[in-house]
Amino acid sequence: MNGRDIYDSVSSIVDDIFNDYIVRQGFVEPLFAQYCDGIEVSCEGLSQWGSVDLAREGLTPYEILQYYYGDNINLVFNAPTSRALPSYPGAPLRLGSQGEDVRTIQRQLNRIGVNYPAISPRLEPNGIFDVQTEEAVRAFQRTFNLTPDGIVGKATWYRIKSIFNAVKGLADLQSEGLTIEDVDRIYPRQLQLGDSGPQVRAIQYYLAVIGYFDNEIPQVSLTGVFDDATRAAVTAFQEQQGLVADGIIGRETWNAITDAYLRIITSLPPEYSDIAAEIYPGRVLSVGIEGEDVRQLQTFINIAADNYSYIPRVTVDGIYGQGTANAIRIIQENNGLTSNGVTGPATWYTVVRLAEG
Repeated sequence: MNGRDIYDSVSSIVDDIFNDYIVRQGFVEPLFAQYCDGIEVSCEGLSQWGSVDLAREGLTPYEILQYYYGDNINLVFNAPTSRALPSYPGAPLRLGSQGEDVRTIQRQLNRIGVNYPAISPRLEPNGIFDVQTEEAVRAFQRTFNLTPDGIVGKATWYRIKSIFNAVKGLADLQSEGLTIEDVDRIYPRQLQLGDSGPQVRAIQYYLAVIGYFDNEIPQVSLTGVFDDATRAAVTAFQEQQGLVADGIIGRETWNAITDAYLRIITSLPPEYSDIAAEIYPGRVLSVGIEGEDVRQLQTFINIAADNYSYIPRVTVDGIYGQGTANAIRIIQENNGLTSNGVTGPATWYTVVRLAEG
């Protein structure tokens, strides 16, 4: 065909076998199964004319693949496909960030640290960008000549991906491989009508604050359930921001909501100074983090302790230590929240409510 760089028959074959591929047993990524003619070009993999000889000997196609790639292979047929999504989450990850993208970076830094002991993070892949994660990111950036700011921007994100692929050998026939545990998720890819959990409660908090200052956004309650009211608020926000108004929260909508929230809390007019301290500071607080927001949280904990005897008092020093984490854990256990000693929007909201009695 004039103007084409491939034969039409090649195009048809690719369409037919695009989502059929070889995997190692127990692994999920496609095997890097090279193919050579075996005469002009040789490689560590399937040989065109070698496979002809094996076929003449009576081997089936699957047995021929086993001959070249080993007995421990499986075939995947008609794997589902979806539109290509950008790898980079669209917003920098930094101290206080939370989500599946953070968890991915933590797991990949752990694996990179095996080959580069200067990094050696040994992070808990919990999706919370804590002080240890920040230190590991800085070590990675120093090792690979990036600005050591502890923030995972686009350059650091893709450099981590590149080094991770290299140390795992994912582009080699003898790849270390990716197991199901390497790619499982604890945070949902998107939030929509009927979903529930802490991520839903967090987005409801953001929308409630945005709606308080913007009458175009309907108010929502922090139920932890993605109900019709939440969907209406999400849709109204998407329409306002020029996003696809489908009422579903994906990466783009999540980033837009959190950006709008941060703009609000960093530019409150003077008349709101008396309630400004009650509003969630916009970053997840965990052990090792310091700042005025930690000091304010500790103050709320002690006020809440005066109201409820089960809450222990803490030292108000602006340092999120084990004592603060323990008090938060107890509050979470007694108020139906995930008991991890980490303060996100839902926990912050709960502590403020308890402090108000």
